[in-house]
Amino acid sequence: MENIYAAMLLHKAGKEINEESVTKVLTAAGINVDTIQVKALVASLSEVNIDEAIKAAPTMMAAVPAAAPATGDEAKVAAPIDDKKKAEDEKAKEEAALEGLGALFG
Repeated sequence: MENIYAAMLLHKAGKEINEESVTKVLTAAGINVDTIQVKALVASLSEVNIDEAIKAAPTMMAAVPAAAPATGDEAKVAAPIDDKKKAEDEKAKEEAALEGLGALFG
């Protein structure tokens, strides 16, 4: 996981994500570097547009605002079926995006 954090830090800083830079970040943080994992990470990220991956997984990057509790008649109203379908569609999209990101951890 630390390897991914290092890569994200480098990306945020606008630096190139390569074996040397990831190793330097990990070493500076006092983490033992596994060169095989670093090589695998760099190879995996070479084909990934990190900005697009972040946009595709908004639930990982942004907190969901808390809704005010319903009161009185509002609490009795059931959500329309369309809202349930939208929620299911959004969940399916999020799961598909997370499957793509799961390849980074494998």
